[in-house]
Amino acid sequence: MDALPLLKQLRTGIGYDVHAFAQGRPLILGGVTLPHACGLAGHSDADVLAHAVTDALLGAARIEGAADIGQLFPDSDDRFLGADSLQLLQTAAEYVQKSGYTILDVDCLLVAQEPRLAPYRDEMRTNLARALSLDVSRIGLKATTTEGLGFAGRKEGIAAQAAVLLCAPA
Repeated sequence: MDALPLLKQLRTGIGYDVHAFAQGRPLILGGVTLPHACGLAGHSDADVLAHAVTDALLGAARIEGAADIGQLFPDSDDRFLGADSLQLLQTAAEYVQKSGYTILDVDCLLVAQEPRLAPYRDEMRTNLARALSLDVSRIGLKATTTEGLGFAGRKEGIAAQAAVLLCAPA
């Protein structure tokens, strides 16, 4: 079987997001509210994990007018003030799927010196899978520190990276 026609339909996207810690806000990652002294600053709920996945998804699809999260859900629009980022991710996924794409796989990385994220990993994966209408086995999620280096190492905020694999319409 010639794999080239299938390979021509595969699309990858990479997403990255960073938010600084902020007093008086809940810390939400992958739709999970974590116990922590600070949340993340942002126009929406500042869920860096959901934002990175959304950008990866939109980047892979490359749909005109929806190149990234800021274009689809601009922070200049008060409709998205305090928005649930998992809901934004679900909306982006539905938009991509209605355009004929199939989401095949998602892999994510959270970068934070604190809090400890491993106890919440499965719940975050489940939430992402639900928002994307995927089986949880198709969601990879890891967390790492920066060994005290950079903004994350200084405990100033959290970063997230995501990679998405799509199958484009034939």
